[in-house]
Amino acid sequence: MKTRYDVVIVGGGMVGATIACALGDSPLSVAVLENVYPTEFETTQPNDLRVSAISLASENILRMVGAWEGILSRRSCRYRRMKVWETSEENAATEFVSDHIGHEYLGHIVENRVIQLSLLERIKTFENIDLICPAGVQEIDYAPGSSLIRLSNDREIVAKLMIAADGGESKVRQAAGIGVTKWDYEQAALVASVTTAYPQQDITWQQFTPTGPLAFLPLSGAHASLVWYNTPDNVRRLMGLDSDQFMQELQTAFPPALGKIDQLLERGFFPLRRQHAHQYVLEGVALAGDSAHMIHPLAGQGVNIGLLDAAALAEVIMSAARLGEDITETQLLKEYEKQRRQHNLLMMQTMDTFYRVFSNKSMPLKLLRNIGLGVAGRVAPAKNRVMEFAMGLEGPLPALARLENI
Repeated sequence: MKTRYDVVIVGGGMVGATIACALGDSPLSVAVLENVYPTEFETTQPNDLRVSAISLASENILRMVGAWEGILSRRSCRYRRMKVWETSEENAATEFVSDHIGHEYLGHIVENRVIQLSLLERIKTFENIDLICPAGVQEIDYAPGSSLIRLSNDREIVAKLMIAADGGESKVRQAAGIGVTKWDYEQAALVASVTTAYPQQDITWQQFTPTGPLAFLPLSGAHASLVWYNTPDNVRRLMGLDSDQFMQELQTAFPPALGKIDQLLERGFFPLRRQHAHQYVLEGVALAGDSAHMIHPLAGQGVNIGLLDAAALAEVIMSAARLGEDITETQLLKEYEKQRRQHNLLMMQTMDTFYRVFSNKSMPLKLLRNIGLGVAGRVAPAKNRVMEFAMGLEGPLPALARLENI
């Protein structure tokens, strides 16, 4: 017995679940396939290791699909300042403040699980959406307009339109025969969840070093997420240290702005890869989020451009459905690719430039970097442009992301 849907979203993470919510209460029958349901949230739980810097544009998308209140009711941390510097002198830092461009804040730091839970909670309110979880995907037979998805429990799902939101190793993308261009960066990211002696903070900062940036992301109360970019070998060495040894190295490497660390709660690491699909769409299939692109997390834009994908794709599908058009048609889906591919490529190239420029130890280049940071901090148009970039307000935006909707 095969169950047929107009749209099947493979992957119920942040991007896939956002697409589903945007298709809620539509005439389309939608299924979301998610392998593991996230652990329910309790306020007494420590902060998760995986967090995201959610821009204003992404906040608006989540607000418009009805998930933002669920996030705020759980846990998040608003930040209004952003500081960057390279030298060992913190007083040489360039600081960006939301007040300078008429906004209360630049964004929120939110645990990925909190975002996903809020979206899945919202999905359950729509009668036209089936959340199928657990749903381990065993095999996918791609066929334009009638792709067959076999689950680990032998259930078979037929999709008129199949959406890949299943990550960098996307089974959907592979089944459709869409290739990628990829390479690994000579860096890995070590993430640590800690408590600090400082109380609640409203600033995120990043210090550039020759082996990679050191970053601070504020969480609720005196909690924080630290990101330590370094060579893969050194990250593995740091992960092998016991807690006391690791804390000692952490305090030595991170700048005085960090203050005293009271407790190390958790740590982990992941390799860094740049990856871009050769195309985002074929007849009856579309890629979004990490299945389409993976970028260096230097500026925390990976989740944000994924949510912009979700908004743009949902808008194209909904527009076609309202007009009675075929939602699987390649030319229609290419409208989504046209909106997002060039913007994502520009973001990827920008992150690559940051990675290469700030990883170079050349003294003349170091001087230019510090001059550049100084100019960005002193010249109002440049400073405003940096803040708009961080807030996700640069470039063309899907209607769901535009701030006039708030």
